[in-house]
Amino acid sequence: MRHRALNVRHYGDLTSSEVTEAVEGATLVWAIGGLEQHGPHLPLSVDRDIPQAMGAEIAAATDGLLLPALPVSARSLPQSGGGLHFPGTVYLRGTSMINAVADCLTALARLRPGRLIVVNGHYENEGLLFEAIDGCRPTETFPGTEILAFSWWSLAQDSWVAEHLPEFPGWHAEHAGITETSLMMYLRPDVVRPERPGHDTPPMAGVYVHPLDVQRMSNDGVLSSTAGASAELGERLFWHVVDGACDMVRSGYGVRRA
Repeated sequence: MRHRALNVRHYGDLTSSEVTEAVEGATLVWAIGGLEQHGPHLPLSVDRDIPQAMGAEIAAATDGLLLPALPVSARSLPQSGGGLHFPGTVYLRGTSMINAVADCLTALARLRPGRLIVVNGHYENEGLLFEAIDGCRPTETFPGTEILAFSWWSLAQDSWVAEHLPEFPGWHAEHAGITETSLMMYLRPDVVRPERPGHDTPPMAGVYVHPLDVQRMSNDGVLSSTAGASAELGERLFWHVVDGACDMVRSGYGVRRA
């Protein structure tokens, strides 16, 4: 079993008099999470817990500083998060999400980090997150900073998915399914409940329907199957993604530099 890093440096532990020197030219890692229903078996914090844990490993591997995760997210949609038919989700409207992320980025830019790595854990955040970063005009706001932002599942290679998840429904429908259940069983087994609900008719990607038949769309907020979930699978997926992220950082993200 691979051991989790214990030597993570936290941005929030710095004092105001220390932060400028500590951050200038350094790597900052920021998890963008959420508070969203994840069925009867997983906590509301899944979309924060997973990217924060991955971010901690990336920060340790790059000698970076880990920022506190953004705890709330964009609206949960029926076809990718079960929607607001199930209680517990706390969300920002799209424009509010873009503005909140952009404001945080503008504040961080004053500290002149050398690299900013953003790890997203909530499906509906992705486009809004990229819009917020690009809308900040990074060439002007972050003139000396490399920026890498990704949703953690984007680093799961197709070959890995084909080998380990033969019945995979697509990432849009993997809400509270086998991957998130397995990751939480590995990262926080104490908060995973014993139920293993499943849903054998996952929603289609890129399709929005109104009015919606909630029972047809999901099973208690679960959009696909949890069958086969295990801490072992979660561990393999966790390190597959973390190693991929660290490899991408070391390679310069494939960007040819002058």
